[in-house]
Amino acid sequence: MTLTVVIGGTRSGKSARAEWLALETGLPVRYVATADAADPAMATRIAAHVASRPASWTTVQASPTLAEAFGEGEGTCVLLDGLGPWIATALHVAGVFDAPGDDDVLARVREDVLGHVDRAAHAALRAGATIVVAEQAGAGLLPPDPGARAWLDLLGEATQRFAARAAHVELVVAGRSVALGAPAGSAAASEDGGCPEPRAAPERRTATACHDRPDDLAGLRHHGDRDVRPGDADHAVNVVAGGPPRWLREALGAALDVDVGSYPDDTGASEAIATLHGREPAEIVATNGAAEALWLLPAALRPRLAACVHPGFTESEAALRAHGIPVVRVQRDPDRGFALDPSDVPDAADLVIVGNPASPSGTLDPAHALLALRRPGRVVVVDEAFMDLVPGEPGSLVRERLDDVVVVRSLTKSLAIPGLRAGYAVTATPCAERLRAVRPPWSANALALAALTATARHPEALAAIAARVVSERDDLARRLRAVAGLRTWPSATNFCLVEVADGAALVAALRARDIAVRPAASFPGLDARHVRLTARDPRSNARLVAAIEDALAT
Repeated sequence: MTLTVVIGGTRSGKSARAEWLALETGLPVRYVATADAADPAMATRIAAHVASRPASWTTVQASPTLAEAFGEGEGTCVLLDGLGPWIATALHVAGVFDAPGDDDVLARVREDVLGHVDRAAHAALRAGATIVVAEQAGAGLLPPDPGARAWLDLLGEATQRFAARAAHVELVVAGRSVALGAPAGSAAASEDGGCPEPRAAPERRTATACHDRPDDLAGLRHHGDRDVRPGDADHAVNVVAGGPPRWLREALGAALDVDVGSYPDDTGASEAIATLHGREPAEIVATNGAAEALWLLPAALRPRLAACVHPGFTESEAALRAHGIPVVRVQRDPDRGFALDPSDVPDAADLVIVGNPASPSGTLDPAHALLALRRPGRVVVVDEAFMDLVPGEPGSLVRERLDDVVVVRSLTKSLAIPGLRAGYAVTATPCAERLRAVRPPWSANALALAALTATARHPEALAAIAARVVSERDDLARRLRAVAGLRTWPSATNFCLVEVADGAALVAALRARDIAVRPAASFPGLDARHVRLTARDPRSNARLVAAIEDALAT
């Protein structure tokens, strides 16, 4: 349970900032309004505020006993906007503005208001998350009117009392937010009087299957290649074993002789990939691996709120956060087979990124579930980096000509060329042009372009690789199902996700046996119990599973 205070002047953008913070929690939002709509001009402003908020939000009017606003807030995000109008109403009801010089009235209402504030601040901590918007009204001259001075004094005291309990306080100026540090004079303040280190953003709580928790960016950028030492049996990296096929090696050799002496030109590769997928060349954006395509999205699309479906490839979220884009996490439910539920995505998200098949669960979602993510004003990005490992590619959207869908593909896994970095995005021409506009020049090198071109001309070879992957994965899945103490899920690609009571101990035991596997705790929504296992040939699978059984037994 966290409390956040957002402070700002009139038209500073404080309400908009608070609403974004509420959306980021992923929780159902209970909007507590405090303004009085009796004045026609104020009624117009209130109506505009209401129209801008998501229709799914619940709006209630603040009562004189402010704590009631938070009394039923467990499992929700309560947004109080704002503190100043509520105090003004309390002063008006008490008659302060009618008898501004009556010290007894002022003392009584001050005690009453601050008592309600203290109780409300305590009640706020019972909600899943609470955001209080307060007016920064004391930066000018002291008002000559006693009633206005009373309002200003009470607003300042009440804001401080909320802030004293808050995990996070922000000041909004001209639409820009600044995180405020510890109170002046406190032990947490900077010892040399300089700017304190900014506080971390408040922790977000899970709402059904949707949540957003801030993680260390380095954790999002952990990948399986870090878990493999020289000489290890590699069940951590999800690249098909055996290296590039002969026909690809020949194409790369020819490109090395002819093409590397010139700057790369992706025209031919775009035409070949377009033919493969039944698209137009202008709809193909060749990239330095699928990861670069995902990193182009924040700069090209500039979303206001992005939703990342997890557990999934974490570079998408890392890219968004690096560009300062607010991110909400939509969690797949392991008890429902990690199936995608489009209704879990907040309506306000104007960019949604989802993997299909998803890593590390191997979940393959049907096309209709992905298409249900579409909304006016939203772009849906489907990361199909593993799709060419699925025979027939069911659920793929790569052939769908939709203005609001981007499909990202990779050759890394199927052709065993992770060092070559060959990927591409497929989308409608206007969106493709936006991606190209922010893509570094000569991003896809000559060898990668040769790989794209050659692959597009060998669909039968890709189909054979996919069939081999199915055989190897089925062999591993069958062996894993026979191991007591392991929970497994169906997978459509070349790896299996398992859950065990002590995953860290299992990983260490396998490492001691020179077997590398992928700990899955860095995937949002998973923890140290989860481990991803890449399927290999039956003999290698048998060795892996035997080592797992031995580790669990000891």
